[in-house]
Amino acid sequence: MSTMFSWREVTPAPGEPVAPDERLPWGRTVGIGAQHVVAMFGATFVFPLVMGLDPNLAIMFSGICTILFLLITSNRVPSYLGTSASFVASVAAIRAHDNGDSAYVTGSILVAGLVLAAVGILVHFAGSEVIHKVLPPAVTGAVVMLIGFNLAPVVAGIYWPQDQWIALLTATFMVCAACLLPGFWSRIAVLLALIFGYLLSWFADLLFGQIHSVTGSTAATGQKVDHDRVSWTAVTAAHWVGFPSGKLPDGVSVVHGPSFSLTFILLVLPGVIALIAENTGHVKAVAEMTQNDLDPYMGRALAADGFATALSSTFGGSPTTTYAENIGVMGATKVYSTAAYYVAAVVAILLGLCPKFGAIVSATPGGVLGGITVILYGMIGLVGAKIWVENGVDFGNPVNMVGLAGGLIAGIGGVTLQITTNFELSGIALGTILVIVYFHLVNGRGSAGHHYTTEALSHPGEPADAYQAGHRAGPTQE
Repeated sequence: MSTMFSWREVTPAPGEPVAPDERLPWGRTVGIGAQHVVAMFGATFVFPLVMGLDPNLAIMFSGICTILFLLITSNRVPSYLGTSASFVASVAAIRAHDNGDSAYVTGSILVAGLVLAAVGILVHFAGSEVIHKVLPPAVTGAVVMLIGFNLAPVVAGIYWPQDQWIALLTATFMVCAACLLPGFWSRIAVLLALIFGYLLSWFADLLFGQIHSVTGSTAATGQKVDHDRVSWTAVTAAHWVGFPSGKLPDGVSVVHGPSFSLTFILLVLPGVIALIAENTGHVKAVAEMTQNDLDPYMGRALAADGFATALSSTFGGSPTTTYAENIGVMGATKVYSTAAYYVAAVVAILLGLCPKFGAIVSATPGGVLGGITVILYGMIGLVGAKIWVENGVDFGNPVNMVGLAGGLIAGIGGVTLQITTNFELSGIALGTILVIVYFHLVNGRGSAGHHYTTEALSHPGEPADAYQAGHRAGPTQE
């Protein structure tokens, strides 16, 4: 244990990397750790808000879970565990049920965390190849895509209508910040958009007065009321120091125990596939940046995130995942020291123990969340396409084209399959099952070697090559 926390102090030349088992002088290490906090900050607070969970508890557990992750991976995989977006769509589906409160949300995610931990243990002993056999890039990309795009109605029905103009301006700012600002600033676009939208809403209250629109609590009914965009009533009442407490919007205590429902558990399990993809990609990226072989730690990383998610959910916290935002900080600074991540984790825990700070975040106007989530949810979906592109998934192959098509539409469109009177599969859960089953049902069998276009599928009697050739060169004679 003492060796694990013995970082070798170095003073590198400009551009020279700092390895995971090295550190800069403590003053500079604290500075790098603070950058990691800022980088993860926006998304780690936004996702608990849109899931109806407490942001203060989320950031406190993000620090605790980051330390747990570093310990399980023996400080070899520098990573920060922020709030995962992989369960946002599933949580929305749970809350759409009459009894789908926060306890059922965290209970279902707890089970998903334990499943991920079991996968990690399996990978640790069986090797990372097992992931690619069961969940090849074609399948993983499809599941991530349907998770992201399934969230479109949440933006359109809950957040955007609360203040469409603030939402539009916030979304526009976020796009510009992410693409046009230099270096580190572009990597904290979510945080900057949060601040921009917050201030914009405050000025709108001063200039135009109250807005007549739905609120977070009336969006489901469509009832419009007069209200301030920014209300700091809860901020004034909150203490500066203390453990996260109080009630969530659905009346459940901020810190609460889990409840379990098989239906809800099945809704969140597809998120495990997204977490596998995120963590695997993260470990691969860190291995490339540090020039270290981290495959032996792949299983540990998956198990660590699984146990972290389960731990957080046990007390009412948010699910966790390794954060790409923090990879960006490492890429920019070339400092891969795990010491900086311990600093970031401690800072996050301290922020989580400041209720007034959490109340400020919880007061984020709905229109601001509308602008941020319309971009973030779309990005989640497009990460699925990114997985396809980076792995060269061939959609001329009907196994990929036809094998994934039904699951995507079922998942994104919210198709329901009624199994019994009290049990059904729908949306993401049904879509994921169809993607996996259909893909493996036909993969490596039949005419998988043929290449088909959508036009060829409408002419099933002709081989794809002949159909395409006929359109290129006209009819041929034998």
